[in-house]
Amino acid sequence: MKSWQCIICQYVYDPTVGDMEHGISPGTAFEDLPDEWVCPDCGARKDSFEEF
Repeated sequence: MKSWQCIICQYVYDPTVGDMEHGISPGTAFEDLPDEWVCPDCGARKDSFEEF
């Protein structure tokens, strides 16, 4: 699984870790995140992320 980085704040979404604080389990691919998921650091939408 590839990691994705927010182009606004540089937060890295690591699918092996997930985003447990927001209900995203480890092992969840970026593509499988809900459309309403936003960057936990700056609130940017998924389209503000690039493969890292």
